[in-house]
Formats: sequence, structure tokens, C-alpha cells
Amino acid sequence: MKSMTGYAKVQSTLGDKKINIEIKTLNSKQLDLIVKLPAAYRSRELDIRALLARLERGKVEFTMSEENGSSEALLNKELLESRYTALQGVAAHLGADTGNLLASLAGNADIWNSNADTDLSETDWQTLKAGIERAIDETDRFRSEEGAVLERDFHLHVDLIERMLGQIPPFEAERMETAKERIRRMMADAAIKDVDQNRFEQELIYYLEKLDITEEKVRLQKHIDYFRKTMAEEPSCGKKLGFIAQEMGREINTTGSKANHVEIQRLVVVMKDELEKIKEQLGNVL
Repeated sequence: MKSMTGYAKVQSTLGDKKINIEIKTLNSKQLDLIVKLPAAYRSRELDIRALLARLERGKVEFTMSEENGSSEALLNKELLESRYTALQGVAAHLGADTGNLLASLAGNADIWNSNADTDLSETDWQTLKAGIERAIDETDRFRSEEGAVLERDFHLHVDLIERMLGQIPPFEAERMETAKERIRRMMADAAIKDVDQNRFEQELIYYLEKLDITEEKVRLQKHIDYFRKTMAEEPSCGKKLGFIAQEMGREINTTGSKANHVEIQRLVVVMKDELEKIKEQLGNVL
């Protein structure tokens, strides 16, 4: 089992540059990719998204930043001159002061490093790709570790539901006898004397069958076993566990509606509470 919560940060080296790669993942119904790249790497965005598809599901925020090995920045003089001339003309028309115009333009990020080679070579891409894949591997490992924590928590809740289910049988015989006695008392209170015993027994059996919860108990136990099996065998099982939990809830609710016994109702309330705790955490499972 894996969680949808994950994190990784790795660094790759391209020439004199350090490339920081960071991945954060949170729960989401589908794969929701947010990719933030420096301008020089945007031509590879589709390739990067294809790599990130390995994460399957969740809100994935991928951020890549660049650290220059050299402190010397390149100035795009042509761009600076073009903007300065254009803004001087506007300022003259408006009668505005242009004293700080050059300093203001120099603060624009795109003025600097604009002459640098922005084409990513195939060799550099392969190096970068290896770093991205390493970050994805670390994110996946983080998700597995978080998933193991969730799995242990699910086992605690499922075990308690199973334990409550096992405590129901001792109360069933008492419940049936109580139901029979109530029917007999109602007939006595109504002063009904001439009763066809065969017909009475048939009606009583029909009524008691309506209260029988044997099938619900069997199905609930099967769902519990299937829930455990799915956790153990399928790493990406969040949606499937959600469907199984729904079926468990259906059997628990039916048992409660048929219970007609205060102790069984108490056990059902505990099972419902534990199932809700499971459902709250299932949104984090991949």
C-alpha cells in the first residue's frame, strides 16, 4: 500500500550549474500535475510530465530551479537599449522624469542571461532525466513508507470491527427468544385464544427470518478478509478499498436495522465508528 503524500529533493549537475529538483505530492482523485521550470527547460516540459505520470495519482507539484556556477551574468544589451529608447519616448510624451529609468530596467530578470544558450543538449537532457527519475524514485519510496503507517492503522480498525462482529452470536439466541416472547405476550394481551398452532409457527418463523442477520455477518466477514488481502497485495488500492469499505458499511447498517437488541446495537455503533475512521484515511491512499 502507498500513500499519496510524498516528498523528494535531489540535485543534478549540468556543467557549472546545479539543478535542484523538488517533488511534493498530496491526495487528489486524479493525477494533477503542476510543473514549474526555468525558461531554458520549458521545451522539455512534456517529457517531464510523461516521467511524472509514474506517480499515478495525486496532486503533484514539480519544481526545478537552477544555481549558476559562475557569478558573472550576461547582459542582453540590445534588449536593454530597445526598452530604454521606447520608454524614453513615452516619458518625453508624458513629461515624466527618466532619471531612474535605467536602474529600473536593469532590475528586470530577463535583461540578464538572455544571451545564454537556452538549448538543452541531448546529453544534458539525459543527465537531467536521470535526476528527475531519482526524485520520482525517492517520492515513491516516501509514499511506500507513509503507506505502511496507514496500513498498520487500517489493521487496527479492521481488527476491532472483526472483534465486535465476533461478539454478536451470544446475543442472537437471546434476541430470538425475546422476539417470540413479545409476540406471545401481545397475543395474550389481545385475548386471542383460538390460534392455529401450525399457522402461528409459520408466521413466527417468517417473522424471525426477517430478523436473521446470518447473511450480513457472513458477508461482512468476507469483506473484512478481502480488505486485508487487497492491502497486502495491491500497492495502488485506494479506490478499491473505498468500494470494499462501502460494502462493509452496507452490511453493518443492515445488521443494525435488524438487530432489535440493545447489545447488538452497541456493537454496531462501535463498528460504524471504526469504519468512519477507515474512510477518513482512505482519501490518502494511492
